[in-house]
Amino acid sequence: MLYDLIIIGGGASGLMAAITASLKLSKVLIVEKNPRIGKKILVTGNGRCNYTNVLTKPTDYNNPEFVEKAFKHFDFQRTLDFFIELGIVPKIEAEGKTYPLSEQASSFLDVFLYEISKRDIEVALDTEVLSIKKSKDVFEIKSVKNEIFRASKLIVATGGKAMPSTGSNGLGYDLAMQMNHQVTDIFPSLVKLKVNSSYLKQLSGLKINTQIDLMLDEEVIQTEKDDVLFADYGLSGPAILQLSRKANELLKTGKKPKIRIVLLTLLSKSDLIERFHRFSDKSIDQSMIGLINKRLISVLLKEASIFKTDELITSIEKNRVYKLIDLLFDWRFEITDSLGFSNAQATAGGVKLSEINPETMESTLSKGLFFCGEVMDIDGRCGGYNLQWAWTSGYLAGKSASD
Repeated sequence: MLYDLIIIGGGASGLMAAITASLKLSKVLIVEKNPRIGKKILVTGNGRCNYTNVLTKPTDYNNPEFVEKAFKHFDFQRTLDFFIELGIVPKIEAEGKTYPLSEQASSFLDVFLYEISKRDIEVALDTEVLSIKKSKDVFEIKSVKNEIFRASKLIVATGGKAMPSTGSNGLGYDLAMQMNHQVTDIFPSLVKLKVNSSYLKQLSGLKINTQIDLMLDEEVIQTEKDDVLFADYGLSGPAILQLSRKANELLKTGKKPKIRIVLLTLLSKSDLIERFHRFSDKSIDQSMIGLINKRLISVLLKEASIFKTDELITSIEKNRVYKLIDLLFDWRFEITDSLGFSNAQATAGGVKLSEINPETMESTLSKGLFFCGEVMDIDGRCGGYNLQWAWTSGYLAGKSASD
């Protein structure tokens, strides 16, 4: 049988492509290696599915010029409208994060399954693709079980390498290279970071909301203001995830980036000096109460070489007091690694964009071949941006493949 279109991958972008293409094509097949489709969708947004962000702009992605051209055809508003038509009512929260009103990621899977049945889209589950080739304008897809599928058009929507437990194993990169495409360096994004510190066990579980800077030497590379969570391996939380892409990129090139935590963002150093003068009859640890989280006090005192926590401020050498003040505005941690793809929410890198048409997602090397989603060299910030790219690229690939 010759299909009009085969889509390799039944994740977010592949499902969007299938539904879009089925408006014009009658013989559409999704080939999925997992025993069910949409496995990764179910775990996004802690099971609530942060499916887009109403503040989305091209600069929220690593390749904004490419994204901007795609967004002209299908942006976050088109995404909201698309899913409203399927029955998903949006619930917009802080920072533009958008969830289904049901607050259940399974709502998306349910509406996708309904549409697949309604449109007679075929699905081959538990089917892992081994290779693809093109001969006389027909794509031939071979599975690891030696099954052969043929189609006039082909969309690769296999995802990246993040969250391998959901089936993401980097297969799409191999398939792209089989069709003579280039793949950029691949590394984890939106991932927890390992740092070098002797205080991690002591601070494990502590969450603070403040400013952090990604530093290279004395240059600020990126700044974020959000929650930071201390763990026994290093640092986590939304602010850390946002910095992780650039941090990993620097690590890959042999550089030694650091995290700078700015514990006090509403006070100045002169405010601190005045405070310590005012509380000069107090012990140094008591003078810190109400200023920062109590669990941080003994750690910062040690860092400032103040080992007697009950020592009166007036009896402490000025240089150590000033060191303590500096730490409150500039506390640094050397980044040593990340927790890898198994803990990453997204993959940085992918199929080279110069070989893909940004307005159709079609390969510029092989007519009838399309890419969408995380397999491409597109990744965005944490907060619904990566799913938005899945919907945008999936829609464009499906529409273009059916034209």
